[in-house]
Amino acid sequence: MSRFSQPDPELTHRLTRRGMLGVAAGTTAAALLGAASAPASAAGNTTAGTDAAPGRGRPVLPPGRLGIQLYSLRDKVSTLGFGPVFAELEKYGYDEVEFAGYTQGSAGAITLAQLRRLARNHGLNPIGSHVGYHSSDPSAYTFATNLTKVLDDAQALGLKHIGTASNPFRYGSTVDAWKRAAEDFNTYGAAARARGMKFYQHNHSEEFSFATDKPHIRLYDVLLAETDPDLVYLEMDIYWAYVGQFRYSKRPDGTPAPFDPLDYVLRQPHRYPLFHVKDGVSDPTTEHGYRMVDVGDGDIDYRRFLSAVTRLRGERFAHHWQAEHDNPAESFAFARKSSEHLHSLREKC
Repeated sequence: MSRFSQPDPELTHRLTRRGMLGVAAGTTAAALLGAASAPASAAGNTTAGTDAAPGRGRPVLPPGRLGIQLYSLRDKVSTLGFGPVFAELEKYGYDEVEFAGYTQGSAGAITLAQLRRLARNHGLNPIGSHVGYHSSDPSAYTFATNLTKVLDDAQALGLKHIGTASNPFRYGSTVDAWKRAAEDFNTYGAAARARGMKFYQHNHSEEFSFATDKPHIRLYDVLLAETDPDLVYLEMDIYWAYVGQFRYSKRPDGTPAPFDPLDYVLRQPHRYPLFHVKDGVSDPTTEHGYRMVDVGDGDIDYRRFLSAVTRLRGERFAHHWQAEHDNPAESFAFARKSSEHLHSLREKC
């Protein structure tokens, strides 16, 4: 029997509340709860494209698992405060938030206890947070300089995940340098695990580059191999992974080295509890090969990606999908459109 054959009580509470509010992109709480209680399906072939008819087929996005990285809404948080931002996210059908700092600018001071309560009051689960990896300033708020404080704060917020969006280039770009960084991450992972949390690292594109001393070795592979899979987890930023595919599908000597970001996840799905869902329009004339756009306006096939992961046996509710845009033209519009698009995706019947 699937470990998800019985509804999660916390998930049931949040979805029922959303049904009462008439949100979650027009899907009733009863329908969502029915999907949540169904056994996870076995792995199968995925389908490409996003042309499935609305309302037909199982939703690609698992209920209760849509979040947003608050960095995308930093302009609104700094001017309005967390309360009005959380109220908007609740209306748009979000279930979770990932923090990128715990202060709110001109809206006044807020304690971690107040922040946690505020999120919960709007039906939002604080799922994770980004913190710096290291700093030359010993008083800086990073894992390397203030690990205990970082974990204390994460615990106060009730976070299940605490991580960094900093890359592992602290000691350089050689294989041994990344092994040293992996040792750091294992240390942070052990400390987080002792508190009941998971430590994670969020990638950009450079993680998929090659070691300067051994240019046939991809640095991301070093990170995966040298970190303990029970202590260190990954948050794949899907957009930046595809940028990495564009930039680093050839070794420095020009020999082919193709890879598919999705393959990394399918080989070790348990290592990827979190994802950043970020979109881009393909543009090979640019350095990155893509121009970042709102989720649903780009060329990354999210129906294919999410379906491939969530159709693995036992994995449908094992991951959290965080919408993000580094610099949206209008952040509330981005949040609304992203939720609408991801909730609209259906697997083909």
